[in-house]
Amino acid sequence: MTTRRTLSYCVSLGLVLLMTGCAGEPGTSTATVPGVTDSTITLGTWGPLTGPAAPWGALPRGMETYFKMINEAGGIHGRRIRFIVKDDQYQPARTVAAVKEMVERDNVFAILGGIGTAPGMAVKDYINAHQVPWIGVLTGAHYFTHPIQDNLFGGLPLYFDEAALLADYAVTELGKTKVAVLYQNDDYGKSGLVGAQMAMEQHGMALTEAFSVELMDSDLSSQAIRLRESGADAVLLYVTPRHAANILGEASKLGFRPQWIGSLTLADAALMHTLTNGLWEGVVFGTILNAYAVEGPLMQQYEAAHQRYAAEERGGYLFYEGMAIADYLAEGLRQAGRDLTRATLIAEIASLDGYRNIGAPISYETNARHGFRSIKIVRCLSAGEVETLKDWTESDLDIEAAIHRLEGGT
Repeated sequence: MTTRRTLSYCVSLGLVLLMTGCAGEPGTSTATVPGVTDSTITLGTWGPLTGPAAPWGALPRGMETYFKMINEAGGIHGRRIRFIVKDDQYQPARTVAAVKEMVERDNVFAILGGIGTAPGMAVKDYINAHQVPWIGVLTGAHYFTHPIQDNLFGGLPLYFDEAALLADYAVTELGKTKVAVLYQNDDYGKSGLVGAQMAMEQHGMALTEAFSVELMDSDLSSQAIRLRESGADAVLLYVTPRHAANILGEASKLGFRPQWIGSLTLADAALMHTLTNGLWEGVVFGTILNAYAVEGPLMQQYEAAHQRYAAEERGGYLFYEGMAIADYLAEGLRQAGRDLTRATLIAEIASLDGYRNIGAPISYETNARHGFRSIKIVRCLSAGEVETLKDWTESDLDIEAAIHRLEGGT
């Protein structure tokens, strides 16, 4: 694929000039453009700032920090970003209320991120009906990108793809023969389950076991016992950070120590090391960021913004992932120019081809809105420290077949 807009680390030092150099350009009237005035652009997001999935709340806080950095540099084409963050506690009913408030009261121009499959599904039709651009949807479920919806752009690899890559790595690189999956009983977890099943079948194998958990479950001792009894030598995790910490703790009590393999939703190594009291050491997981190993002006810029605007925030993978997702939207706003409309933003985001910040190169094509199919596979060494096991690897899973299976096919 030809790279059309690649943001290199050396070029990133010119970010301030890129954002402010066109501030004096004449523009069309913004009276009919929701959320846009001569001096501001209103954007919104939601996430679990509190509740059982609260660790994921670092993502919107990273986004907020990114836009503070942008605003201090003069905004984008002379407009400052007004960024609204709503706490939905990972509860779809709260998500509905939050999104309606952002659209009908706050008059947002676009929505960024938005965490979770079930929360996203609760508002997808509403967002589409109001034709609000939704950039960097923070779920790897296929419903947001297959079929294509003009105003929706994915922000994560499909869970099908990621799980297939992780299961394949367990077999081909780690030599595991009894792979199990612990998954959240919703489309997030079930998508991971399907991807893992299909990857194992490509090796002429089947999953040893698959056990589900409910979001509000607090005792996973029975799942730990059943995983031990299955004889699994590797277990893929498609659950929340707190559930992952819970199952590792229960398994440790039993002396059960398989190779744990985590989804990229569990990629904040420092956080997981803390939540598991050190049991995360040795865990293998997927990631879409270079942030662990990057040394360069862009990462330095992000780190400086973290210290300047959110010094109380721990930072870490999820926080910087939020900054990276915000940057994708900011690039679309920059490319759309001063004469900003929802249509021009959508057109510019749709034409991103190989654009890169501290994460995987992201490309949107006429027939693909998930952005990327690649992950990097890493392992936690100690608190916050990781090593790369396998560099960017792209999935070739049959997505249509995976969708068919998830939706009740065979």
